[in-house]
Amino acid sequence: MKPTSLLCPDLPLYRKGKVREVYDFGTQLLMVATDQISAFDVVLPSLIPGKGELLTQVSNFWFRHFSEVPNHLISTEVADFPAPCRKYADILKGRSVLVKKTQLIEMEAIVRGYLSGSGFKDYKNTGKVCGIDLPPGLENASKLPQALFTPSTKAFEGHDINVSEAEIKTKLNPKLVDEVKEKALHLYTQAAAYALTRGIIIADTKFEFGLLDGQVILIDEILTPDSSRFWPAADYAPGREQNSFDKQIIRNYLETLDWNKTYPGPALPQTVIDQSLAKYREVFTLLTQGAKA
Repeated sequence: MKPTSLLCPDLPLYRKGKVREVYDFGTQLLMVATDQISAFDVVLPSLIPGKGELLTQVSNFWFRHFSEVPNHLISTEVADFPAPCRKYADILKGRSVLVKKTQLIEMEAIVRGYLSGSGFKDYKNTGKVCGIDLPPGLENASKLPQALFTPSTKAFEGHDINVSEAEIKTKLNPKLVDEVKEKALHLYTQAAAYALTRGIIIADTKFEFGLLDGQVILIDEILTPDSSRFWPAADYAPGREQNSFDKQIIRNYLETLDWNKTYPGPALPQTVIDQSLAKYREVFTLLTQGAKA
């Protein structure tokens, strides 16, 4: 079934993602963040009001912070968008960006600085993360000896699948994978160092890249609470689940339910919605307040 737009039905829909709608304007795309939330790759029926705007602003902050890294951003101002967008100005303001259309490099460039989530489960079972050997005796949320590049497949529907670097190189040009790996590790290392000065640990994150005129450029959203695990540094302690600035609050709630992590997802109670939105606001304030970038 052809996807339909929830937000801007008159605009030419290019792709409908889990929580975003993308519209096609030739060599440009308009990316709009909804207030939907996904967990375990399933879009939940509950909305997080204001989430799309907050995440867009966090992502835009990082694009400005890494201004030396080529990226897809053209404009964040509705006045600069194609004329048909103007009728939706009230909807688009603050939650949308106009970007360059690229050829998507079909992998999630995941970087892990700490052992958590599926990485910790993999380690407990194999002593490795995505085929990478790790020292014995690491605990949940342990800081890794060095940041790891652990790619996954890119799924527009269903689940992304963690794979080894060697395996992704059988699917994509190995030199291209090496370049993406270098860029992703650089971005994570720099972002993690900055965030720590703001009292935030970035445990892991994912980046996406595209090709434009043969050049690898940064695309999608970056370093948001939906694409990363953000922990408050003040109460970090390995060996347990960490308090979280990201949607881990929602994941933790869902783990208490008898749900098989397939569609349809369960509705969220208002308390979980409110707690999640408060954390999104808090991390935005901590990262950006008084920042020069």
